[in-house]
Amino acid sequence: MSRDENVLKLVAADEPVPDGYRLQDQIGFILRRAHQRHVAIFAARIADLTPPQFAALARLRDAGETSQNQLGTLIAMDAATVKGVIDRLSARGLVELGKHDADKRRLMVRLTDEGRRVVEELIPQAEKITAETLAPLSAREAATLVRLLARIA
Repeated sequence: MSRDENVLKLVAADEPVPDGYRLQDQIGFILRRAHQRHVAIFAARIADLTPPQFAALARLRDAGETSQNQLGTLIAMDAATVKGVIDRLSARGLVELGKHDADKRRLMVRLTDEGRRVVEELIPQAEKITAETLAPLSAREAATLVRLLARIA
């Protein structure tokens, strides 16, 4: 498809539709597009960890040792997803697992020394990723966007 055909499709997509519903104006669609952009920026800067893996390391850095379920809550992941993330981080030697002292059913997660080194090294990159993601906005717009998204999250 030529560039001109793509432009024509974009113009046609902006035409009014009979019922007034346009997918590209819906919050879920816009959030997904913004998320895709952010993940692409993340992958370009941090190739060896996924955003959920980085989130787990960063939260463990802040919270210290915590249960696997609590970590999932802290990083907004369901139990099955966080288990996979922790398993992959454990296999790389970035976290270690242990049993809770009083409740042997509770699986505890903590950073290894290597995990702490890696996350500390990546924090400046994460800050650059955020800045690049928000670069199309002014500082005031970026602060407003983050504040408003936090209200609906």
